Amino acid sequence: MVDRLRAEADPEEYGRLLALARRDTAAARDALAAELTAPARPLWARELAACTLGRAGDSRAFETLVFLLNHRDPARCAAAARALLRLGDPRTARAAAALATNELRTSYALHPVRLLAALRAPQSAPTLIRVLDRLLAGPVHHWQVARACVEGLGALGDPRARLVLLAAREREELRAAADGALRRL
Repeated sequence: MVDRLRAEADPEEYGRLLALARRDTAAARDALAAELTAPARPLWARELAACTLGRAGDSRAFETLVFLLNHRDPARCAAAARALLRLGDPRTARAAAALATNELRTSYALHPVRLLAALRAPQSAPTLIRVLDRLLAGPVHHWQVARACVEGLGALGDPRARLVLLAAREREELRAAADGALRRL
């Protein structure tokens, strides 16, 4: 993430924020939290601040991390998912489930789906079942998201997933992953 953001950033401003991110003090975290709400801050600065705060367990990063989890840039989504996982905020599973089930944003659901599987929250399996079932009901254009659902359901090992995994087995693109997931149930 650091190298990716360096390419987007003003070098002087980047150096200042990176120095704050590397300090593990309350004052540094307060300064980073201020970046999240300051007007006209660039996205790279908000991402650096939110991911740093998330990894530190600071819940002030939650809203920004959820926004980044729903971003069109997969690298931003992945960084936000890692930070949300470390953050440990109880609202994370509900937010990830809402993003994963949004039919208008299916092409951006990969990281919310993976995050749900990693969280192992009560709503993880039901949400992944619902998303996969919806994807299988029509022409599946989002194979990567469907595969992430299958793999996540296998990792969760929830027997409620058996029927949807059997249906996923019928799709050539998902057969191997579904077979693996069914073995794990």
